[in-house]
Amino acid sequence: MDFLVAIITGLAAGLHCSTWGMYKDSPHEGFEWPKYFRSVVIGVIYGPIVYYIIGFDLSTSAGMFLLFGSIYLFERVTLEIWKTFIRTEDQSKYFIPMQLHVLGKVIESRRTRYIAAFFYVGAILLVSWGIWSMYQLYLSGGFALNPYIILLFLSVGGWISAFGGAWKDAPLEGFETFKFFRSPSISYTFAFIAANLTDNFVIITLCSIGFTIATIETYKTFFFPSRPRGKFAGKPIDFPEMLKRRQYFVPVYVVIWLYVIVNGVIAFSSPHQGLVNPF
Repeated sequence: MDFLVAIITGLAAGLHCSTWGMYKDSPHEGFEWPKYFRSVVIGVIYGPIVYYIIGFDLSTSAGMFLLFGSIYLFERVTLEIWKTFIRTEDQSKYFIPMQLHVLGKVIESRRTRYIAAFFYVGAILLVSWGIWSMYQLYLSGGFALNPYIILLFLSVGGWISAFGGAWKDAPLEGFETFKFFRSPSISYTFAFIAANLTDNFVIITLCSIGFTIATIETYKTFFFPSRPRGKFAGKPIDFPEMLKRRQYFVPVYVVIWLYVIVNGVIAFSSPHQGLVNPF
């Protein structure tokens, strides 16, 4: 049963990513079912894998809530690595290139991109190892910092996102202070939420950035539906029919958010042992 719940949670996370991605991009790129289900397939694959490796109690709402956030991050990292370093695509349709670039100049060399990907993945693994080591030290009683200070370390994904976004976008669309600090602040908030449900540093870190991405993308996509994404700024709408057709997918998105929110509310109303528990 837990395995099935993990698959369903992965399906939900994948559909969530697919839907906001389709909603924002389809007026410029059109709609393709294989592309829409790409994140769904990745989410379904990651569901049981993340559940098995990290270990979630999926008999509880807290377990399902935390698993969703964790899968979300794995799906996003996987696709971003593929789009940035591996995929070769005509970048002229973008205002901000999706492929690896320096100050707007696309890196065409596959070899250079693969080397950059190696160091990028290596940095992720190094940060992951550091968080795991901190957790082991915490369990042994050798890490005695205030829990709220610990959350600053565990919300590191928000800072990585902020600096990465500024490095990628700022040379083309300018630097925005609010936008820069948005990810770190939201990431800390979700780290706090996750830390009320578990004391596992790895899960807290995964959820802090996973839910941050889900929240920011929801805000940018559905609160400002008429504003083109930065990567399509100034580009024409080549598929105007998608402005109406994409609305049919919104109920799916709403249902998934309800699934997540309900599990989160039930989790907080149940007894739990977390890193931070002010209630």
